[in-house]
This record gives sequence, C-alpha cells and structure tokens, in this order.
Amino acid sequence: MSLQIIINGLALGSVYAIIATGFSLIFNILKFSNFSHGALMTLSAFIGYFFAVTVNSSLLLVVAISMLAGGLVSCLGELVAFRKITLSNTSPIYFFVSSITLGTLYEGIVTIWVGPNFYNYPRFFETTVVKLGSIVISKSDLIMFISSCAALALLMLFIQKTKFGRALRSVSFDRETAGLMGIDVIRIIQLAFFLSGALAGLAGVFLGINYTLYPQLGNLVVKGFIASVIGGLGSVFGAVAGALLLGLTETLLINFAGSGYAPVFSFLIMLVFLLVRPQGIAGSNVQEKA
Repeated sequence: MSLQIIINGLALGSVYAIIATGFSLIFNILKFSNFSHGALMTLSAFIGYFFAVTVNSSLLLVVAISMLAGGLVSCLGELVAFRKITLSNTSPIYFFVSSITLGTLYEGIVTIWVGPNFYNYPRFFETTVVKLGSIVISKSDLIMFISSCAALALLMLFIQKTKFGRALRSVSFDRETAGLMGIDVIRIIQLAFFLSGALAGLAGVFLGINYTLYPQLGNLVVKGFIASVIGGLGSVFGAVAGALLLGLTETLLINFAGSGYAPVFSFLIMLVFLLVRPQGIAGSNVQEKA
C-alpha cells in the first residue's frame, strides 16, 4: 500500500469518523440508531452553503455556522421527536421509527428548499493541492483530516475531563441511577444531541466541499453506521477506529478494483464483523439495539 493511498484513506476515514461519532453519541445515551443523522448533515451543509454564497465568508466561519445550525436543529428534533418517548421509557423501536420519520422530514425540507439540483461550495483556497515530495495531497482533504482530528480530540477531552462529560457518561451507563444522583438527565440528553448535530454540520460542510452538495447527501450516513458496527455500536473510540479502517479499505479498493466494488466490500466487511465479532473492534457490550 503506497503512502499516497494511506493518506487518501485516512482523509476519507476522518470524515466517516465524524459521522460515526455523532451516530455513536446518540446510540450510547438512548440505545438506538438515529437514522435522521444523515438528513441533518445535509440540512446543516446547505445552511453552511447558503451562508457561504451570501456572505462570502471564510471556511472557518462557514464551518462554525453549519455546526451551530446542526446542533440547534438536532436539539429541536430531540424535543419534537424523541422527548415524549424518552419520558415514557417505552421500547427503543419507537426511537427507531421516529428517527426515520424525522430524517424524512429533514430531507423533505431540503428538497422543497433547494429542489433536486446539485450545488458546489465556492472555492475557499487559491491552490487546491499540497505537494510533499512525490506525495500530492488535496488541500481540502488535508484540512478535513486536521479539522476532524481536532474536533474528535476536543470531544474526547470534553467527555473525559469535564463535569458535563462525566454526566454524559453516567447517563449513558444508567439513566435512572444518574437521575437519582441529581443529574438533569433531559439536559444531558439535549447536550448529546447538540454535540451530535454539531458533528453532523462539520461532516456536511467537508462532504459538500469534497463532493457535490445535493438533497440526498445524507445517504452517506450509511458509511457512518457501518463504521459504528465495525468499531462497536455505542463506543466513540470504536467508531473512530472503524471509520479509519473503512476509509483505508475503500480507498485501497477504489485504486485496485474500481469505485464500483467499494460499497459491496464495505457491506461485506460489516457482515463479517456481525458474524465473527458482533461487539466490534472496541468490544462494546450493548444489550439493546434498534
């Protein structure tokens, strides 16, 4: 495997890691797969796009607006679609159905807003590549990789070192006991949705820059789900490891077998993990899955 392929694979895997981490945050705390995450990613990306073309601002500000929009919309989605189910403590299957419905709503709003057309983000860089000897790296890939690593490192520090992070871990371990210990469970769940939505906004902007922006961009959330399964559903560390492995594998297959085979092998890898090691790389032990 050449260094060029490894770099391209890590760049692709870093975006998958952002998607998978947002996915895992919600799974960790409410024990369901939030399939509205992809459509939220699309909605946030379009908000960032229209801010960029209207204000003609820097990439940093566009990313910040998109992350903020993703976080706020995610909190609103939690209030409308999941709050009542959480309070009634019913079966996780209702979360699953509600997340599909919410995702359809987000996608419908985007389609009505922008139509079925394709959009391209304005150019943020004067030069598009960086050369390091014989290695050629796309500048957007490099910034995407650095931004993803920085966002994930900050998230890990937040979860491990802050009071809210400890509360987040307590609620994900046992909601009822955390509530009895004086933790505002609903507030912590909202925090998880805000963080997840902000990560969706970050992933949406970089996917929009690297690829074409269109209303069905959120279908790429399937890659985040596959990465979560490979890494271990409910484990943030596992989601990152699974995403990097998936990115490297896809890039390798695209180079040696063609882009058409990459999705097939992605699903095959997921099936192998489900059959051989269903707890994933991190060995997360999750009792309820939806």
